[in-house]
Amino acid sequence: MNDAAAPAIQIERLVIATDDGRSFDGYLSRPANERGPGLVIFSEMWGVAPSKTEMAEDYARRGWCAYAPNMFWRSEFTGVVPFEEADRAWHRFNAFDWQRAADDAGVTVQWLRRQAFSSGKVAAIGFCMGGRSAFLAAVGGGVDASISLYALGIAKHLDELRTITTPLQLHYGLNDEHIPKSEVDAVIAAAKGNRNVEVYLYPGAEHGFFTKGRPAFNADSVAAASIHIERLLSTLT
Repeated sequence: MNDAAAPAIQIERLVIATDDGRSFDGYLSRPANERGPGLVIFSEMWGVAPSKTEMAEDYARRGWCAYAPNMFWRSEFTGVVPFEEADRAWHRFNAFDWQRAADDAGVTVQWLRRQAFSSGKVAAIGFCMGGRSAFLAAVGGGVDASISLYALGIAKHLDELRTITTPLQLHYGLNDEHIPKSEVDAVIAAAKGNRNVEVYLYPGAEHGFFTKGRPAFNADSVAAASIHIERLLSTLT
């Protein structure tokens, strides 16, 4: 869709839940004057950085109601960690509570589905640790379709992968320093025979290949992955 035809969008920072004095917030971008399908965007360990708010705005211009939840709202530091402070981001990641994150993913999906501006369909897309959150949204969060890019830790969920009934895409770069080939092979083996799961591999692509402006950005891999992603998302529009 060209910019001239793109709908006006509305942007809000919203709190969708509270617990023990903390607020579960996020970044919503949606068409200003029409309903649309929902898309939950789960971020990397940096938090809801500009790359993800810009992605939400881009999807809103294409008719999606895109919400990027702050999955670190329970953490000691809840904000965005700069890319240059990787040690700080890894420290927060290592303390992350995945059980509560699975609950938070489900809360996000159901909140987005209930909104008056939503068509009632909700997809999820996640990157790095957000890819695991997107997977958990597919396992028990009630999402209608899910996409995980270079997700850390899917090998911890092989039993769920074998039986998952939600349409799921898993995308891996084959030069990913954080996801060994043994893990990718284990995921492929577990997914084999489950027609709901698609695994896509990108030779030479590194961790973070989808994020423009990062050293690992790989335009060819993004173009190839986008074809599969848009095909799955089109089933909800």
